[in-house]
Amino acid sequence: MSNDALFPSDNVLWRQPGLVGCLAGRTLSAFSSQVLAVAVGWQIYALTHSAASLGFAGLAQFLPMMLLTLPAGHVADQFNRRRIVMICQMIETIAAFTAAIASWQHMIGPLALYALVALYGACRAFEMPAQQTFLPAIVPTSVFPRAAALSSSLFQVACIAGPSLGGVLYGFGADTCYALCSAGFLMAAVSTASIELRFPTRQRQPITLESVLGGIAFLRRQKTMLGAISLDLFAVLLGGATALLPVYADDILHAGPIALGLLRAGPAVGAMLMAFAMTRWPIRRNAGQAMFLSVAVFGVATIVFGLSRSVALSIIALMVLGAADVISVMVRGSLVQLGTPDGMRGRVSAVNMLFIGSSNQLGEFESGMLAACVGAESAVVIGGVGTLIVTLLWMRLFPGLRDLDRLDDITPGE
Repeated sequence: MSNDALFPSDNVLWRQPGLVGCLAGRTLSAFSSQVLAVAVGWQIYALTHSAASLGFAGLAQFLPMMLLTLPAGHVADQFNRRRIVMICQMIETIAAFTAAIASWQHMIGPLALYALVALYGACRAFEMPAQQTFLPAIVPTSVFPRAAALSSSLFQVACIAGPSLGGVLYGFGADTCYALCSAGFLMAAVSTASIELRFPTRQRQPITLESVLGGIAFLRRQKTMLGAISLDLFAVLLGGATALLPVYADDILHAGPIALGLLRAGPAVGAMLMAFAMTRWPIRRNAGQAMFLSVAVFGVATIVFGLSRSVALSIIALMVLGAADVISVMVRGSLVQLGTPDGMRGRVSAVNMLFIGSSNQLGEFESGMLAACVGAESAVVIGGVGTLIVTLLWMRLFPGLRDLDRLDDITPGE
């Protein structure tokens, strides 16, 4: 099928220099990351047979990202962003290749794997804020929502294919997975190198607390943008149903591991389908209302999943949940990237990343703790109801977000 058939009115999108390299670099990096996560998880558990070890692996990756993300945003606004991304991807290439050799020679242990994921977390902290500035520098504002939808759809494909292929390849050994990751990160670096980016000349600033926290100060002045980011944060924080999928698959739906795999794939499949649809039919008017409606649908889908006793209905609810989340992500992403001056994009993207990472991690924690107190079903339903309450409250607190109309009319704030 040709590009014209998929995107009949959007030939201009594919004519943007550097777009293919940008999308390929991001997708290959995301795919390799997913394979790496599967391989590390399986190998650590095989070496230790301890669930706590899996938790330590997550912590080893999360801590460097949490500590370095805001300074990394400052670095992205001061130095060559393409070079930052390439350096990070080359470090990831070398680290994955080293892990492949060590696994092949049976010379790797839990501490080495913790060091691997910690290094990876540090690289991602610097790579992602710089990488997120590429798209608005490549495509004009008029086609940015469509380009962002295409980028998101490819990212979701990577999130589905990566764990699936990683699980299959792990049967041939962890070294096979790490070798694939190394090749994927290397191809991502080559794709990034092919991008031609033109950024305005920026005057270097010393690393100070004021500069590092500049993204937070900017968001405090931009109420509409702050409303979008915080709405998404609280929706994910309260509606963390996916953290309890193993409990649902085993104790509530009484299904096996295959059903658990389908449940885990549900949100990603729904997100991918919605992202592809938005690539062809982007939001043209009433973007703020679309965002609030999508978060409300997210809450309702969470409640339906919480009450469901059918595997099929649960999968459908999770697909709707994932699809609704993509709409919210698209509006928020357009606000952050188009509403931020180029000289601030790295720092604002870093704050956005910090919010997203915190909501995902804390959302899983909140769901687990609440489920331990009131049961998994009640925890999920309470989370869905909480999401609906937050949606109504944010509509009153952030009228500018509610009244947001066209995404292509967004201009950088001060």
